[in-house]
Amino acid sequence: MPLDTNKLNSLGFAKTPAETRVIVAMSGGVDSSVVAAQLASEGYDVVGITLQLYDHGAALAKKGACCAGRDIHDARKVADDMGFPHYVLDYENKFRESVIDEFADSYLAGATPVPCIRCNEKVKFRDLLQTAKDLDADCMATGHYIQRFQGPQKAELHKAADGDRDQSYFLFSTTQEQLEYLRFPLGHLKSKEETRALARKYGLTVADKPDSQDICFVPNGSYAAVIEKLRPEAANPGDIVHMDGRVLGQHRGVIHYTVGQRRGLGIGGGDPLYVVRLDPDARQVIVGPKEALATTTIAVREINWLGDEPFEGRDAWHLSVRVRSTRPPKEAVIRPISATEATVELLVPEEGVAPGQACVFYDAEGTRIYGGGWIWRGL
Repeated sequence: MPLDTNKLNSLGFAKTPAETRVIVAMSGGVDSSVVAAQLASEGYDVVGITLQLYDHGAALAKKGACCAGRDIHDARKVADDMGFPHYVLDYENKFRESVIDEFADSYLAGATPVPCIRCNEKVKFRDLLQTAKDLDADCMATGHYIQRFQGPQKAELHKAADGDRDQSYFLFSTTQEQLEYLRFPLGHLKSKEETRALARKYGLTVADKPDSQDICFVPNGSYAAVIEKLRPEAANPGDIVHMDGRVLGQHRGVIHYTVGQRRGLGIGGGDPLYVVRLDPDARQVIVGPKEALATTTIAVREINWLGDEPFEGRDAWHLSVRVRSTRPPKEAVIRPISATEATVELLVPEEGVAPGQACVFYDAEGTRIYGGGWIWRGL
């Protein structure tokens, strides 16, 4: 017999908020702080957890990162002010093994990785979620801007109401099992100002705290500096080669270049050239005209499927896909090869499609996210 939805609390459970334990993943920023404060004010049994993901001493001196020492302090103060327990978990080793090392190795292999997705996939929504279950929590809530709806068959993932803040690209690898357990209380808000207004309503000191901009372990956005420190061989120089085979100049390490890059190549003169491919084994940066960046067919693997029917149940899925976080979804035909691999045919060519980026699947007409996979090559 289905549950009477009129008797469910705001997190979807048929019991009072006081009987519902919720773990809130608290980064110390305004978003997760508002989630924790709001749930505490509604009477839920809230437990806040902040992850220490890298060296605490180094973090204290670093601004603009999501899990630095100041952020741990801010999260603790919110918990103290709102009267719920707060814990800091040392996930430094897990984070290095699951996120930082893979980030460095992917760049060395000529890919352009998205470490925030791997962090959600392998640390926050795997290890932290398991910790939440170990603490007998009914669910785990985060400050991500994405929506979770209870569909006719199961929980569904949908884009945030605020398209400018939608984080669906970074959460495509959330599994169905994880989605059943997760809650995203901010996904319905129409603007960040609404979030800050709630923070002021609850008297939070982080109400006007700036959003973090950098990847938390990459100071000032300098990917190359981090990778060079982790993998010194990454700075080995090599040739900048035109697609037609001409050597046009020298580079100072493949890690300093990304597919689609135009500026900073040091090969001025003539028509504009762009990085079209990286060959780390040959230590070559391959360049060509802008039209060479256009891609219509992509190979995708490690697919996480969130559809109601089996992924392999059709010869083709007509959906929209997003191949970069900064680009809107575009119509595509997805042809399954296996349960976790597919060929994606874009109806309109995309420029700068790079191995290591995500290819996220969306409902072509609505807001639902059907999962996605990792781009490993263009065809």
